[in-house]
Amino acid sequence: RVANLEKKADNVKVTGELRYKYMSKQGDANVDKDGNHNSFENDLRSRIWVTGQINDDWSYTGMIENTQDFYGESANKGDEDTSFQRAYVEGKIGGMDVTAGRYNAFFANGNIYDARVDGVEVSYGSKVKVTGFAGKAADGLAFSDFGAGLGTEFDFEGGNYAGAELSANLNKLNVAGGYVNFKDIAKGSVLNDTTVVPEGIDDAIWYVGADYNFDGNVALSAMYLKGDASYNDVDVDKVLDYDYDNDGWTVGLTYKGAEASEAGSWGLFANYYDQGFGTYLAHTTDANTFAGTGFKGYGVGANYTFAKNIVGTVAYYDTESKVAKDFGEKIADQRVWADVTFTF
Repeated sequence: RVANLEKKADNVKVTGELRYKYMSKQGDANVDKDGNHNSFENDLRSRIWVTGQINDDWSYTGMIENTQDFYGESANKGDEDTSFQRAYVEGKIGGMDVTAGRYNAFFANGNIYDARVDGVEVSYGSKVKVTGFAGKAADGLAFSDFGAGLGTEFDFEGGNYAGAELSANLNKLNVAGGYVNFKDIAKGSVLNDTTVVPEGIDDAIWYVGADYNFDGNVALSAMYLKGDASYNDVDVDKVLDYDYDNDGWTVGLTYKGAEASEAGSWGLFANYYDQGFGTYLAHTTDANTFAGTGFKGYGVGANYTFAKNIVGTVAYYDTESKVAKDFGEKIADQRVWADVTFTF
C-alpha cells in the first residue's frame, strides 16, 4: 500500500505562479469621480497548478486562483475570491486529442476569445489539423451600452458556443480558418436606451489567418474576421437601427521572446487591431476593447527574463471606440502595462 501511495504521489506535481501587475490608464474612457481622465490598476494574482498522470494516455490539470487588489473599492479588504479556474483532463481517443472540463479556450489566436470555458475540444491530425469544440463560455465578461451610456460596462452571461477550425503547418507558414457560433450571450443587457435583450444575442464569427516565421526570431501574423450578430433571428443592426461595422482585421509582429527557463532572454512585440462589433467576445489583448462594441488601435511592448523563472513585461496600448466614432464622438484609452511573473 505504501508503495502504491508513493507511486501515486510521484504522479502528482504542484507548481505555482505569482504575478504583480501595475497598469496606468488615461483618456476619455477613464474618468474618475473628480473628472480626471486617468486611473490605474494594481494587483497581485496567485495561481496554484496541480497536474497528475491518470494513465499513459490521460492526464488531469487543476488550478486555483486568487487576485488581491491594492487599489479601488475592494482594495485590501481580504474578501477576494479564491476559486477553481481550471479543472480538466487531456488524452487520446483513437487518433484524436481530447480536452474536456474547465480550461482556457483560445479562439482565432485570441482575437475572438481568450478566457475560461466549461467545454470539450477534439482535434485530429498533425501537419493538417481539424479541431471541433463546444461548451459554455465564461460569465462575468464585459459588455457596453450602445446608447447614452456608451462606454459604460457591465457584466453579462457568456452563453453557449460551438465551432470548428481547419489549420495547416506549411514549414515556416501556418494558416488557419474557422467558425465560432455563440448563443444567448449578454442576456438581460441593454443595447441602447430602450432595447433590452432578455433572451440574449447570437453571434456567428468566421475568421481566416496566417503567420510566417522568417528566421526563427521574427514572425509576422495577420487575420481577418467577420461577425454576424442577431437577436431573435434579426440582425442586430436592424434592431438598433444602426449600421455598425461587423468585420475586422489584425496584424502582429514579434521578435524573439522571453523564456522563463533562460535568464537574459527577451523579446519585442507590436500589434494593430481594427475590429468591429460582433467580431470578438473576450479579446486576448490587455488594451481597452470597449466591451465588445468595436475598437481600433495598437499595442507595443517588450519582455525580459531577469533570472530563471522571473519574467517582466512592459507594454503601451492606445485604442479608441469604433461605435463612438460613428456617432461623432471620440472615446479613447491609453494605458501603460507593467508586470513581473514568478513561477515555481
